[in-house]
Amino acid sequence: MGRFEAFVGVNFWTALFVLLNTLTIYFVAKKFLFGPVMKIIHDRQQEIDDMYAQAQSAQDSAKALESEYQTKLETAQETSDRLVKEAVARGKSREEEIIRQANREADAIREKASADIAREKKQAVSEAKNEISSLAMEIAGKVVGQSLDAARQEQLVDSFLEELGEQP
Repeated sequence: MGRFEAFVGVNFWTALFVLLNTLTIYFVAKKFLFGPVMKIIHDRQQEIDDMYAQAQSAQDSAKALESEYQTKLETAQETSDRLVKEAVARGKSREEEIIRQANREADAIREKASADIAREKKQAVSEAKNEISSLAMEIAGKVVGQSLDAARQEQLVDSFLEELGEQP
């Protein structure tokens, strides 16, 4: 063995001792180092998996809320459009009612004005008739030199006015 040791330069007992030390260090490291390190790595992996699961859950929840809010927004938009249409329809209806009311009031004012004009015209004709009859009686009284009674006077005035009314 002397030549082999001289050629390789390794003592068999030294190599065996190094191998046993290495195995001892390996088993001690496995028991006290690899186990806790693997436990830390496993715990960290579990924590990361939990974080991904929570993130996925939060993302799913956010999508559900987004869908719900989108539905509510569409419903609100439809309600808003419907309310605007109803308000426009009520406004148009109210506008038409106001116009009809204004037309009725205008017609009533026109009818009242026509009635007032007819009454005033009748009153003016009556006053003119009374003035003309009194003037005519005075003139007739002066011309004839006599006074007429009221019934005869009214009969003469009526016949005079009828003659005036028949002339164009």
